[in-house]
Amino acid sequence: MHIMEGFLPGIWALVWFVVAIPVISYGALKTARLARNDELNKSHIAVAAAFIFVLSALKIPSVTGSTSHPTGTGIAVVLFGPAVTAFLSAIVLLYQALLLGHGGLTTLGANVVSMGVVGPVAGWVVFRALNPYLDLQKATFAAAVIADWTTYLVTSIQLGVAFPSGSGVAGVVDSIVRFASVFSITQIPIGIVEGALAAGLIGYIAMSRQSITTRLGVTA
Repeated sequence: MHIMEGFLPGIWALVWFVVAIPVISYGALKTARLARNDELNKSHIAVAAAFIFVLSALKIPSVTGSTSHPTGTGIAVVLFGPAVTAFLSAIVLLYQALLLGHGGLTTLGANVVSMGVVGPVAGWVVFRALNPYLDLQKATFAAAVIADWTTYLVTSIQLGVAFPSGSGVAGVVDSIVRFASVFSITQIPIGIVEGALAAGLIGYIAMSRQSITTRLGVTA
């Protein structure tokens, strides 16, 4: 996550922007509609965005010589779905690229696709599958963990296709596996911790607003 400025070849940077922009645009429209229709949504959108920013800004030293961090998208995708999460992630990643030196402008599309689009979609699918059977906190825990892990898997794919270790499909696959192996050392435990934090926060939100559980269709 946070592929640095100028790291991707130009063609791949462009490809990921083409993928990200329509999702971000739809997410912006949906976010505006939610905020306009319900005043309570404004505060929850702000909380979800802050959760993404704070967690994804953490830089945890990795045994591989790099750094890892949570993604923070679990709360947003549980409360508002993948499109809104993509829009909030884009704002966070743009801010971090400009002011914190995390990621970059040329790689913004790739970073949004991994952290703001595909990761949250995977988390949302897991949440929707589990929420009829588990309570809100357990379903959120699973969604946040899967969103985190999927983000880093997608980043591994992005790096693997851009920098294959050899020719052909075998070189791409080998490179993807290498990148994923490096990320997994620290990201597996980080994802679990992130899931616990997301579960705790969603439990607090639900406790203060019992209508949340009804809207999300969870058991408790």
